[in-house]
Amino acid sequence: MAWDSVPWFVEGGAEHSSEVTRLLSYAAFGGGEGIVGSADLQARALQTPAAAVQVMPGACAILNRAAGSSYQAYAARLPSADSIPIAATGVSARSDLIVARIENPYSYGETWPNPQDPTTGPYVFTRVISGVPNTTTNARQVRANDSAITIARIDIPPNTSSITQAMIKDLRQLVIQRKDREIYTASPSNEQTWAGNKGTWVQWPPVARWQVTVPAWATKAKAVMNLAGVQVINGYVWGGCAFRIGTETGQSVWFEATTSRINAISADTLTIPKALRGTTVWLESMIFLDSKLPGIVQADTATTAVADVEWYQTPDDAV
Repeated sequence: MAWDSVPWFVEGGAEHSSEVTRLLSYAAFGGGEGIVGSADLQARALQTPAAAVQVMPGACAILNRAAGSSYQAYAARLPSADSIPIAATGVSARSDLIVARIENPYSYGETWPNPQDPTTGPYVFTRVISGVPNTTTNARQVRANDSAITIARIDIPPNTSSITQAMIKDLRQLVIQRKDREIYTASPSNEQTWAGNKGTWVQWPPVARWQVTVPAWATKAKAVMNLAGVQVINGYVWGGCAFRIGTETGQSVWFEATTSRINAISADTLTIPKALRGTTVWLESMIFLDSKLPGIVQADTATTAVADVEWYQTPDDAV
């Protein structure tokens, strides 16, 4: 089988095929499809609920699924919100899928109607696939050959004509999920004995505190805080450990011990508010000790604090 005769890019007036041009999009998106930014193409109910939803502005990559279209993708942009009518239900509930779909009649094997103006199209649309199973999560489950990405499913109760946000299930996927992992370590050079107020959460030990820059694109963080080799002194302790990133505190884990060395470990997945993205904040260990018990904790040269943080990007929740 012969090559496409004109690769990207050849000078001298060579004519480059649409297939090779779409190969560029495919390579740029890493062979994936989905939304480009975490807030792109959110499906939202109207401010005053009605028989429609809005798809918010954004950009996306959509794989070409026409016959013989391997290694091809479309890049599409929605510059302003698109309002999509949703039919009312009768006596039975119904689920509708909202998709962004390429309708290119010139691609081999496609049967879409020709646009009135081939120059401006349009060739990309927000479409409603009505009456899908209420377990549907991807357009390919109901229309396997469409060049389309899934935006949302709307689960509409019986006898309903107004769509509320509670009926909309976000099904967007990022075309490229960005990730960045950092590990922070520290060990005291001397004894850092508990000096906080018992019965309240405090930042401790002082060494387990780092300034970190939250990536501007991060919507989530998976974090593990480990205080290894903490010494329990003066008797019995009961308390909790957790971590905090800026204003966001992770799940606490509780411990109890008598005079010994312990490992205090906590872990959680946090949603990163927009106000924290792109800012520099404190990543810090938090400790709670019961005020009714005599024991305290101490960090020293045999103690190591380890914070493992993975920032990553997911579609933003609709608001």
